[in-house]
This record gives sequence, C-alpha cells and structure tokens, in this order.
Amino acid sequence: MQLILLQKVTNLGGLGDKVDVKPGYGRNYLVPQGKAVPATAANLAEFEAKRAEYEAKAQANLEAANGRLVKLADASVSIAANASPEGKLYGSVGPREIADALTKQLGVTVNKSEVVMGEGPLRNTGEFEVVVHLHADVETTVKVVVVPDAA
Repeated sequence: MQLILLQKVTNLGGLGDKVDVKPGYGRNYLVPQGKAVPATAANLAEFEAKRAEYEAKAQANLEAANGRLVKLADASVSIAANASPEGKLYGSVGPREIADALTKQLGVTVNKSEVVMGEGPLRNTGEFEVVVHLHADVETTVKVVVVPDAA
C-alpha cells in the first residue's frame, strides 16, 4: 500500500515521503491518525498545494516539543505507591501514573503515550530512568522516584 506521509513517522520517513507499508498498518494506524493519506494522483496534487502549510505545522510541533524538552531537562518526579516492607509494590507504576505526576508536579503536559517504558511497569520502590518521547526527533530521560505510601 502506497501512502504520502503528512508528518514525520519514526523509522518510516519524513513529511511528504511516498512510502510502501503493509495494508493493515496504513489502514488501521497511519490514515486514521492523520499521519498519512493514500498516494493517489488527487491526494498528491492536494499535498503539493498544501505543502507549505504542512511544513509550518510540523515546525510548530517540533518547536512545542523542544519547549517541553527544556522544562523536562534533568527533571525528577516522586510517586507514592502502596508497597510491602521489602519495597515490592502491591500494584505497579505505569505510563499513566508517570504522565500524571509529570503534569501535576512539573506543570508540563505529557500524554501517557509519550512515556516509553521498555522493561514494563515499575514494580519496586527506588529510582528509575524513564524515557519521554515528545516528538519523532525529541526525547529525554526523566528520573522517577517510587516511594512507599505513607498511609
């Protein structure tokens, strides 16, 4: 399936690239998310007419991500969780809790989909490094401190 990318997609291509992808990936993810359109003659002509608009939007998204990156540089958040005396959590700390903590404690809006936890949710107390992927070109690490709940 051939598509025209409307924004940069990690490991696929940049704005305006014509790419071949598997039909399911294009039909179920790229097109509904607004990241691509089918590569038809009409869509190609429409894209070329609006190329400057798409490039300006992409630049604005990159600048917004860089602005959030400055606020998240060397950031640290603390999350209280219900834990056993040995430090093992009774639940886990996942991307949603980390995104909420970043938003509340630092005042930087972070979506749960931007928090990348390669080894899965945190299940112990302690300090952890978590990657926050703000844009296809912008990512940073944030220190997350999981402490036992005081209650």
